[in-house]
Amino acid sequence: MNEECQTSQAGRTAGQPNTLSRRAALRLGLGGAAGCLLADKLALPTLATARQATAKSVIQIWMWGGPCHLDTFDPKPDAGNDYAGPFTKPLATNVAGVRVCELLPLLAKQADKYSLIRSMSHGNNGHETASYIVQTGRASGGREVFPGVGAVVSLLKGYDAGYHGLLPPYIVLTEVQGRFSEAGFLGSRHKPFATGGDPGAQRFMVEGVIAPGISDERQKSRRELLRKLNTLEHAMKSDPNITALGKCQTEAYEMILGDAGKVFDLAQEKDELRERYGRNTFGQSCLMARRLVERGVPYVTINYKGWDTHKQHFQTMRRKLPELDKGLATLLDDLSQRGLLGSTIVWCGGEFGRTPKVQWEPPWNGGRNHFGKCFSALVSGGGFKGGQFLGASDKRGEEVAERLVHPSDLIGSMYELLGIDPEAKLPHPQGLDVRAVPSPGEGVKTGGLLREIMA
Repeated sequence: MNEECQTSQAGRTAGQPNTLSRRAALRLGLGGAAGCLLADKLALPTLATARQATAKSVIQIWMWGGPCHLDTFDPKPDAGNDYAGPFTKPLATNVAGVRVCELLPLLAKQADKYSLIRSMSHGNNGHETASYIVQTGRASGGREVFPGVGAVVSLLKGYDAGYHGLLPPYIVLTEVQGRFSEAGFLGSRHKPFATGGDPGAQRFMVEGVIAPGISDERQKSRRELLRKLNTLEHAMKSDPNITALGKCQTEAYEMILGDAGKVFDLAQEKDELRERYGRNTFGQSCLMARRLVERGVPYVTINYKGWDTHKQHFQTMRRKLPELDKGLATLLDDLSQRGLLGSTIVWCGGEFGRTPKVQWEPPWNGGRNHFGKCFSALVSGGGFKGGQFLGASDKRGEEVAERLVHPSDLIGSMYELLGIDPEAKLPHPQGLDVRAVPSPGEGVKTGGLLREIMA
């Protein structure tokens, strides 16, 4: 964790005074999430953005492993058993002409709140490389390791850009993907804070905020003892570094014992609402994500595992799809009811789709493999229109038939809605000219921003 907590110099401006690093905070007694993350709040330069924002936050539902487009948002009931399998009765939604899988009845009733992109493509079938492409917009294999969307938002909408929240600007529920370096050349300062724990457990044990077996009363006693023993602070009250440390300590304990830390206490929500989300890790992660954006956190990722279905795909879908349906549909409705959907982008998808043709033979027994040629994504809120679908696949879901959408197109569209200029220059440690979205000179394919579904 110590290496994770070093402060990168990439986001600093020449001539700015040095600030208390995360490592220094740890050495001075601020452990866990508080010490690692709150030290970043002190005396940082402001980075301007160039566009008028409609969105303030992003909730990314990362369907790790790759969901099948045919069995979620792009059903092909007429393609035959070798393609559709048992899912031959797609549901009409509350938007004319839009259908989804028969196991998504709640999302069918919410289609007026989201747009479906049915023509995503990058052609890569490897988990690591495809994840990198979808989350950075760049091709893999070059010299540079580019930052993912969450890290760029952390840079351009986080502490460097005037974010004043006590909670970290980039949070992952509950563990980082681990397939690539999320922060890339931006450095560890813009890596996400992974909560650990399980939101679906009786108590959500957030790493560094909630300690197993230690009550709030004991934490308070520890804080009081530390204050009494801190003779250096008493002796050097006028020293600006000591003052900054004292402020950081106060905010750290606010995360642990104050109102900021209470955001992780899902017991504050009504049982009825928790049931609607689903009493499972994914459902409660969706509820947790809503609570975080309600507090102003710019970027939240739900790392939603279980979609790498090489074997017995349809058996897995009968478990996963109702869980997705309940959690995501309730999230969209809850955000809408609270007036947050207009300022929150919800992005749901994975690194690729899955092979349209089912592998019935052993050992797959009805499995689907990796498929990067054509897949789907769902976007909602924050300036994306509801009740739309963009692009189309062919009759078997094997090829993009119209309006090819590359990952960089979607990423650039989200940046613009967030008020981030897609041409914004990112601070590269060697001073290279790197933009938020790849330029044509980088050789990255593009179909253009998604103006058709942007309000």
